[in-house]
Amino acid sequence: MLDPIIGLFQWVFERIGRAIGWVVAAMLWPFITLAAWVRKRGIFIKAFFSAIVIAIVLSYGYLFYQTQFWRGFDRDYASLYQFETRKTRPGSPVEGKEGTCGPSAIVQIAGDLTDFNVNRNGWNPSSLFYKLGLAGLPWKNTPWFDNKASFQLGVNEIVRRTALEAVDRLGRVRGTSQIDQDLQNARQNIYYNEDFWYFSFDPIGPKSPTPSSYRAAISNFEKFNSRLEKCDALFDPRADNLLRFLDQMSNTMGSTSDILGDRIRASNAGWFDPRADDRFWFTYGQVYALNGVMAAAQSDFADVIAERGLTKTWAEMQSQLRSTLDIDPIIISNGAESGFIMPSHLAIMGFYLLRVRANMTEMRDILDR
Repeated sequence: MLDPIIGLFQWVFERIGRAIGWVVAAMLWPFITLAAWVRKRGIFIKAFFSAIVIAIVLSYGYLFYQTQFWRGFDRDYASLYQFETRKTRPGSPVEGKEGTCGPSAIVQIAGDLTDFNVNRNGWNPSSLFYKLGLAGLPWKNTPWFDNKASFQLGVNEIVRRTALEAVDRLGRVRGTSQIDQDLQNARQNIYYNEDFWYFSFDPIGPKSPTPSSYRAAISNFEKFNSRLEKCDALFDPRADNLLRFLDQMSNTMGSTSDILGDRIRASNAGWFDPRADDRFWFTYGQVYALNGVMAAAQSDFADVIAERGLTKTWAEMQSQLRSTLDIDPIIISNGAESGFIMPSHLAIMGFYLLRVRANMTEMRDILDR
């Protein structure tokens, strides 16, 4: 009785197997033909094509190494700074040390996160072999090699927002004092195009690669903090500056949650959505950076936080950020939100993100009273 049904399934899977075989054969045919042609040629042509093949293999091996091995990654990196033990606020004199002031934890973490992106790891978004993609198809449109690049872009987005606030608000007294040049240089360097290699076609010509500008930003952050420790720079941890800082980060989270929502609505292909992973890891990178930046802000604005009674809400926000970093599935799935088999990791990430944003909004409202 079941024989016709079994036969139907056998026929369907046999046809699918043949179709896959034809596709693979069509893809391999140019290479097989070229290999057969090279075998009939002399030693010089064989050596030339062998060198090309070796170069391609080594290049993709290097790309695999750069994208799959994450150096210096630590979900608990923020706690290693022990910001809570700092007793001197940034720009304030250190007790018992004449001519010495406290550094800024926010500026320090911005520099360290950039160092993590471009020194401890290779900056993948501007890497030549990452930019070349898979036969011209961008890696972000495939399931491979794009997770780390998306993560790095997420980290960099938070550093950019931090640099913006440092220049406009934190590194000056209200709007009447002069902009700090080191922070201004850091902002200009960190806002440099994220995917420039040594040469570009838009516009055509040689370029300074992205990592070199980001390394210059690290130096700018360090110079500012060095001057701050010598009491030769300004840092203004006022309540209205903290309010604006929370606004900036809250707006970033709101924009990212909208990006996640767009992807959730655009596809419910589950594990087979090739764009779900880069959306997820971009968000993850933002949360990773924000976890350190907000811990640093708690140190720099400790007096304001204690005075306005924000300590409990801030601790809850930090806990939510750290909990979000525990979401680390092997394969990112963008299934239907009401689906049974394939989960929606983007929806889960968006839920945690909005909880963090709710904490920020609550603290912002308290500061605005």
